[in-house]
Amino acid sequence: MEFGGSPAEEHVPASARNQILHGNLALNGTTILMASDSGGMPYEKMQGLQVAIVLDDVAEGERIFKALSEKGTVTMPYEKTFWAERFGMCTDRFGTPWMINAGMPVEASAS
Repeated sequence: MEFGGSPAEEHVPASARNQILHGNLALNGTTILMASDSGGMPYEKMQGLQVAIVLDDVAEGERIFKALSEKGTVTMPYEKTFWAERFGMCTDRFGTPWMINAGMPVEASAS
């Protein structure tokens, strides 16, 4: 949903009306990651946190990692670790830091 055409339209500059008011990404049909553009308000990149995605499918984790790191920065390559089949850290082209964990043992992901 964009700002334009929504009840929020009158509260943002005309230049921001094509920005995203509410967006969501469904993960495995059970998890929803929601996001929004700034709506023309001053924006500073996120600091002091990382967004983590944890999933079972190693190949899907690799696909997500490649997409997020494209035109961004890889902090830690997507590779095997002592706690997961694959783990990687990157910052996307918008400055959002991500952690992708895939193929974690059941006991590790439950804690």
